[in-house]
Amino acid sequence: MEKFKRTTVTSALPYANGPVHIGHLAGVYIPADIYVRYLRLKGEKVLFIGGSDEHGVPITIKARKEGVTPQDIVDRYHGIIKKSFEDFGISFDVYSRTSSKTHHDVASNFFKTLYDKGEFVEQTSEQYYDEEAKQFLADRYITGTCPHCKNEHAYGDQCEACGTSLSPLDLINPKSAISGSIPVLKETKHWYLPLDKHESWLRQWILESHKEWKPNVYGQCKSWLDMGLQPRAVSRDLDWGIPVPVDGAEGKVLYVWFDAPIGYISNTKELCDGNPQEYGKWETWWKDPETRLLHFIGKDNIVFHCIVFPSMLKAEGSYILPDNVPANEFLNLEGDKISTSRNWAVWLHEYLEDFPGKQDILRYVLTANAPETKDNDFTWKDFQARNNNELVAIFGNFVNRTLVLTQKYFEGKVPARGELTDYDKETLKEFVDVKHEVEKLLNVFRFRDAQKEAMNLARIGNKYLADTEPWKLAKTDMDRVATILNISLQITANLAIAFEPFLPFTSAKLRGFIHLPKFKWSELGSIDLLPAGHQTSTSELLFEKIEDDVMEAQVQKLLNTKKANELANYEPKPILENIAFDDFTKLDIRVGTVIDCQKVPKADKLLQFKIDDGLGGRTIVSGIAQHYKPEDLIGKQVCFIANLAPRKLKGIDSEGMILSAEDADGKLVVVSPTNGVKPGSEVK
Repeated sequence: MEKFKRTTVTSALPYANGPVHIGHLAGVYIPADIYVRYLRLKGEKVLFIGGSDEHGVPITIKARKEGVTPQDIVDRYHGIIKKSFEDFGISFDVYSRTSSKTHHDVASNFFKTLYDKGEFVEQTSEQYYDEEAKQFLADRYITGTCPHCKNEHAYGDQCEACGTSLSPLDLINPKSAISGSIPVLKETKHWYLPLDKHESWLRQWILESHKEWKPNVYGQCKSWLDMGLQPRAVSRDLDWGIPVPVDGAEGKVLYVWFDAPIGYISNTKELCDGNPQEYGKWETWWKDPETRLLHFIGKDNIVFHCIVFPSMLKAEGSYILPDNVPANEFLNLEGDKISTSRNWAVWLHEYLEDFPGKQDILRYVLTANAPETKDNDFTWKDFQARNNNELVAIFGNFVNRTLVLTQKYFEGKVPARGELTDYDKETLKEFVDVKHEVEKLLNVFRFRDAQKEAMNLARIGNKYLADTEPWKLAKTDMDRVATILNISLQITANLAIAFEPFLPFTSAKLRGFIHLPKFKWSELGSIDLLPAGHQTSTSELLFEKIEDDVMEAQVQKLLNTKKANELANYEPKPILENIAFDDFTKLDIRVGTVIDCQKVPKADKLLQFKIDDGLGGRTIVSGIAQHYKPEDLIGKQVCFIANLAPRKLKGIDSEGMILSAEDADGKLVVVSPTNGVKPGSEVK
């Protein structure tokens, strides 16, 4: 930081067509917030910029489905997203939006500057056009059959069944998602940013000058550069977005990937113009070479923030370039990829409904599992274990015991420290060293390990109390008890500082317990934060144990979601070829009552039935053992084919076939009459 006077921190603009989930928090916003809080504690000048990304096709699709305007959609979700961030303590200096007038003006001027400098190329190409709807179709407005996996519901940009990236021209039998009609190809003109023109300096700037970037970021950039960069369209045919500010561009808007990163600049301008005395001029945060620019993003945004946006800034000519882009990989949920469309997520607003006041538990767990260099997994079992075994048993236990003992023996006042033993000195040295380790890790964006080091303070304190046992010494040596509790209280005060970037709500609560209103990062490691005689309070518990039934409810919620998805996506198998009516009449389908049922030995799938068929009884073997317990079927009426030729299965003569229906998730359900009928009754 020596060469920089200030830092501009941006975090990816969440897309305003839905709420935010734990994947967003873990990948982008908690890491950015930790780093910003750390810089502020150090007394450094920093600006934390956020906002909602509110243009693009998915928003228009959602609006069309709901019968509302795109503005209605973004207004709704901008409010939900902003509140979620506030609730979780994401400490933006500004959180604005790309539908604001300021952003429209800044993005238009940015485009016009590049246009006037000749930085774009114009190209005419053929794109799909819906003659019925009278509009060009964005990629997501075109569906068809995937040429790779034959999924009939692929989009013009991607097949979600096999994950292959597509272009609309790749689709077999394309059709408009708006009218359902077959689109035609029609010429249209657009402007492109020639990334190939910037390839040489990008290769030098990234691959030679920024080898310190995280391996996952550096590696993806190298891969893009090695493949060779291609011109990228900066405009598209759409009626929702920022109009292209040149003559002859009616019906065209700035492509969302182009206008969204400019939102960082426009949001900064909005903040600074509104309060210049506190924040100064916006240009200082974006154009002064003594300002450091950092982008916190997920891996799906690496190419835009490391290659595309820097090319835009370089082409404009007056902006600084990012010093680092500490992107994270993806967080999965219970072994499956988080998906907004499948509702496979833990939504932040829903989490707070189920766990009110427990923001810091989620912040802690997501940081502990941060997908910093590879994809990672969130499970409710791990969430419970980290809360109960770390936050409750280590951090909370140490703080509670320290304050309770101080209240018991010294009326809540910090006792004076006496002569130190070798073990005291060893403990103090150990916790003083933690500051250096936490700082070293935060400086290189290793937040997971930094939080682990901060937790080591609590481990040190917990071990110190357990080893010295002041509650036993109180009977014989109160001077020694005073020293032990003084050291424990100093560690407690240090915990309030060390965890401020990670667990801000807990830190504030803890500072309230020990009456520590003001502190600086430079004080971390001090053994004199609380002077003798300083008054502390009777504490409540910092954390509470989470019981198994609470976790089971969360897991069940996800299982219900998975079941609902399976039902929603279920497509019945195609009907078989027609048969003659006479063929059907050959089947003798009857109703029988199950008298006995048991598993067939050495056959995982087979059950042996004794059926009262009204004709003396029969045995049927059926492959439904994985779907029913034998005892659940006894007494149940079932439909069966009575005139099927006997067949030997595992040495048992099976005299018929029990009819079952296959559910959406592959489960077999026996077919039964809704009302009881006499065994042997015919099914007609």
